[in-house]
Amino acid sequence: MFVDYIIYISAICDDFTSKNRPSRLVKSHSVQYHPINKRGPIRGSVVGRKLQAERKLLTAVKVKQATEPGKYYDENGLYLRVKPSGAKTWAQKIVIGGRQRELGLGSTTLVTLAEAREKARTNRIAARDGRDPIAERKRSTDIPTFSEAVDRVYNLHAPSWRNKKHAAQFLSTLKTYCTPYFGHKKVGDISSQDVMQALTPIWLTKSETARRVKQRIGVVMKWAIAQGYRQDDPSNAIEQALPKADRSVKHRKSMHYDKVGECINAIHASSASISTKLAIEFLILTGLRSKEIRLSKWSEIDLELGLWVIPAERMKSKVEHVVPLSDRAKEVLTTARKLSDGDLVFPGAKAGRPMSDMTMSKLVKGLGYDVDIHGFRTSFRVWVQERTNASFEVAEKALAHKIKNKVVAAYARSDLMEKRRRLMQKWAEHLNKTAGEVVSIGGAA
Repeated sequence: MFVDYIIYISAICDDFTSKNRPSRLVKSHSVQYHPINKRGPIRGSVVGRKLQAERKLLTAVKVKQATEPGKYYDENGLYLRVKPSGAKTWAQKIVIGGRQRELGLGSTTLVTLAEAREKARTNRIAARDGRDPIAERKRSTDIPTFSEAVDRVYNLHAPSWRNKKHAAQFLSTLKTYCTPYFGHKKVGDISSQDVMQALTPIWLTKSETARRVKQRIGVVMKWAIAQGYRQDDPSNAIEQALPKADRSVKHRKSMHYDKVGECINAIHASSASISTKLAIEFLILTGLRSKEIRLSKWSEIDLELGLWVIPAERMKSKVEHVVPLSDRAKEVLTTARKLSDGDLVFPGAKAGRPMSDMTMSKLVKGLGYDVDIHGFRTSFRVWVQERTNASFEVAEKALAHKIKNKVVAAYARSDLMEKRRRLMQKWAEHLNKTAGEVVSIGGAA
């Protein structure tokens, strides 16, 4: 302020005495001093005209021709630094929080004079508004890309995710459908347009996959918000902008319960491995899911009591499930025991490894049945509803379904074991009755 005042008085005196005789005081300060005031000298004033004339701002030509080591000043604290090696870089002196600081703004080979001035101006405005441009720049360099954020979120949550398959899909779907579009972008710079560009190609053709990808993008963005990398979730705004996808429930293909016995006979008559044939029949007899059958272990089964206890971690509901075994189911297990030399009841082609997810499905479809393995559960459920007097609770317990109605669930805390045992025995008898010509276990193989 004091120097500004001296310059101002000197300029007025000079104006009164002689326009051809410059003030020494003004001249001695004009090149070295650059006012902190953002607006600078008042345009049109004597001070403004003299400072503008004598400050001699940098030009692109001057920057190129500057070879003498030293500092060449411009506006807003910006200056060009020429090193003895000849390297040229931009820097800025700026007051932040009452302290003078210095910022590097990059090499002249990458940053033009105009770009350096814009950076300097932006930094001055930030400091004027009470912000710290140095800290802000450091935070911006610490922000991960979307691909890096996906890996961090996965590593954070994977240990607690129950379903390892879904955990793997979290990574694979985001890398497949998002990485090509914005995987390289900072997670704080991703826009709704970026998300739309990634999801539009699959929104109608793979609607369920697209919905899950959108949900997983949201998980990453919520993490980014919590970390302070961004303020909003760009995936929230796109659903209304995209065409309405088909959300109708697509049921698994199944066959009529009177045809299931014949299907079992056809399976045993095939040339597939005995282990695969037994696994499919056991799946049908118990009404359980493919995963629960493929990973079943002898240590879980008590043939004498006719019970199979599946641990909670293998059940979809994450609740231990006890399965009453029909006479036919026990016969299947007795045969399987002779073929297995490990703990797995139905081992795969590789020793000590479980049967693959597609093995059973491939066999059934290969025999000409347009059904899903999971569809046999539907056949059983419809048979219970149409051909038995079993209650809703008994049927749901048999399928290991979690009863959503809290009131009904409260009355169904019992495992209803004896009722379920009678139900599973009737199901086995129905399959035998409708099978037609009976083929011995193992069939043509």
